[in-house]
Formats: sequence, structure tokens, C-alpha cells
Amino acid sequence: MFSGNVGGITMTTIKYEPKVEVVSDPESFARRSVDIFVADAQNAIRTKDIFYVAISGGNTPRHFFELLGTLPQAGNLPWNKIHLFWVDERYVPPVSPQSNYKLAADTFLSKVAIPQNNIHRIPTEYCDFHAAAQQYEGTIRDVFDLDESETPEFDLIVLGMGADGHTGSLFPNSYATFDTDDLACVVYVLDDKLNRITLTHPVLCAASHLVVLVSGREKAPILKDVLTSEADEVRYPIHAIWPVLDKVTWLVDSEAARSL
Repeated sequence: MFSGNVGGITMTTIKYEPKVEVVSDPESFARRSVDIFVADAQNAIRTKDIFYVAISGGNTPRHFFELLGTLPQAGNLPWNKIHLFWVDERYVPPVSPQSNYKLAADTFLSKVAIPQNNIHRIPTEYCDFHAAAQQYEGTIRDVFDLDESETPEFDLIVLGMGADGHTGSLFPNSYATFDTDDLACVVYVLDDKLNRITLTHPVLCAASHLVVLVSGREKAPILKDVLTSEADEVRYPIHAIWPVLDKVTWLVDSEAARSL
């Protein structure tokens, strides 16, 4: 914590440390993820009768999603009061095995009572990628009832972290990391990889709660480096959430935490 006097006004800046929760095995990891989702949903619905959540894709949350479709505490949620969004999406059809939307559809969406109108996937049908990003931004503004100057406050955003320190589709050395004007933007990827659409970091930072899911031994080196190095969002885009670390929970399995 730093305290100082600026212009006769005493100012205090608090430096938060990452809140890391380590669980022992993949089953506990997935069940704890469900617990967090359910608790945040219940709290938001109790407080304001609605729950806004954005989820990510990849292998890490798969079993978490499967449990969302089977565990009673998740199934008993009032899903008609839950609005589901995605942090990012590869620019592929929604039926593609590489689609983050399809992962959710295959694992839990068909098993819970969420109205179709409450499912807000990132559109990938447009020939113009920017039109798709603008359409998704428009959907967010409509659902949250925001004007052009406002940023949505998700109740929960579920993130992952890649072995290069990326999160969502905010990649190292990408211009998207610096986009502070849009809610969603296009990420053009070279080397024959898929282009993407992602929420921007101001949207991530505005959330009430963020959970970063990290699992697997291969993530141990990057997790240690990210948590112990100086914040540098160009090198490690996950560092873009460092200003709001007090709102971030790192849920880590024992394999990923072995170097901590």
C-alpha cells in the first residue's frame, strides 16, 4: 500500500495480491467452478432479479459445463433470470467443433431451462467481421439497456489463460489489448489460425467478479510467471485485469499450482 500527499489531498493506492484458490484434482476443480457460478447467480438474482454471465471456451471448463447440466444446485437455478454471453469466439459456424458456443450447447445448454432468448452467442454468420462485432456489441447494449457511453457490468465473467498469457482472445502484442473504445472487437490472427471476436479489457475489468480457471501441469510455468512478474499486458494480456485484482478469483488445480 502506498500513501502520499498530492495537492494537499492525502491519497492511498492499494496494491492487491492475486487471490489464488488451489483445488486438488479435476473433479474438485469442476465442482468448485459450479459452486462459484451458482453462488454468484443466487446473489445477483436475490439482489436485482437477474444474472449476467459471460463464459469462455477451451478444454479447461468442459467438465465444469458438464456439471452445470447435471448437478441439482445448478439445475435448480431460475435460468429464466440468467443471461448468458461469451467472452470470445472463433469465427466459425456455431455447429463447428471449434466453436465456444457449441461446447456450451453440447455440455449444458440443452439440459437447463434457459430460454433461447437469454442465450447471446457471438454471431459468426457475417461476411464482414466488424459487422459481427458491432452486432454483438449492440446485443450487449440492448440486453443491459445501455447507452453508447456506458460499459456493461457483468455479475460474473469466467476466463481462462493460455500458455502464452492470453485471456479471451486478447493475445500478446495484439492491438486488441489496447482497444478501450469498443465492447467487442475483431482479432485477426496470422499463421492460418482462426480469426476471432472478443470482449475488450474494459468490459472484463468492469465485471463484479472474474474467475480465471487454470488447470494442467503445462500451465504451471506461465502461471508462476504471470503471478510473480510486473504487470505487462502487452507481454501477458491477462495482466489487463491487474487493476481489479480485488475482484478476481484464480481457481487453480494442483498440477498448475505446482510451481507456486
